[in-house]
Amino acid sequence: MKLKILAAALTATLALGGAAQAQTVLKVGSTPTGSPFTFLDTSTNTIEGVMVDIIKAVGKEAGFDVKIEPMAFSALIGSLTSKRIDLISAAMFITEPRKKVVSFSEPVYRYGEGFMVPKDDDKQYKSFADMKGMTVGVQVGTAFVEPIQKSGVFKEVKLYDNPPDMMRDANAGRIQGGFMDYPIAASIIAKGAYPNLKMAKSYQPTVVGSLGIATRQDDTELLARVNKALVKLKADGTIDRILKKWNLAD
Repeated sequence: MKLKILAAALTATLALGGAAQAQTVLKVGSTPTGSPFTFLDTSTNTIEGVMVDIIKAVGKEAGFDVKIEPMAFSALIGSLTSKRIDLISAAMFITEPRKKVVSFSEPVYRYGEGFMVPKDDDKQYKSFADMKGMTVGVQVGTAFVEPIQKSGVFKEVKLYDNPPDMMRDANAGRIQGGFMDYPIAASIIAKGAYPNLKMAKSYQPTVVGSLGIATRQDDTELLARVNKALVKLKADGTIDRILKKWNLAD
């Protein structure tokens, strides 16, 4: 009888241990269209990029594994708050409206929007004022949408669910320009997928922000673990090495 009780207790302990181990795998929302921050590597059919490398390094330091869940940018926050994912690690700015819904880690990387135009457009764009009467595109859900729409200078502002759709329209001349995260747009154009496009180098960004890793607001313990890991990874040079790997300056 004692042996049976001991065996049952051991089985229960192993089962609990297995459950605890399973709980250390956190689902992380990322987008397949945000190179170099997050993108689909077609050779491996996995999501790769700066924010993927960073969240994996954070997980290793903080004691959890990650499972990357690909999804549209506009679905990230809803998926987090509804508990379909546990974290967001993508090209998402830390903004005041978003902070009312989710919590963000310490900043990881800072940049602004870029403006892409046809290669034969040699105008020196510096601000929205230089684009009066133009039809432009911008990705829905980004921090760039509101200031572009509120500027009142554009003939039309078309909203796109993802960068490739907008870039195809810009490349084909269906819109006169498009606003995107500068590093993402520059990376995609440099690869030659849209041969009729270039970045307007003279343009000065209106919205400059920092990327952060997002958690649910009530998940304070996880946020603390993420921040503690980021402090360590910044101090030991891991974050710098990841940024340099993807040709980004810190």
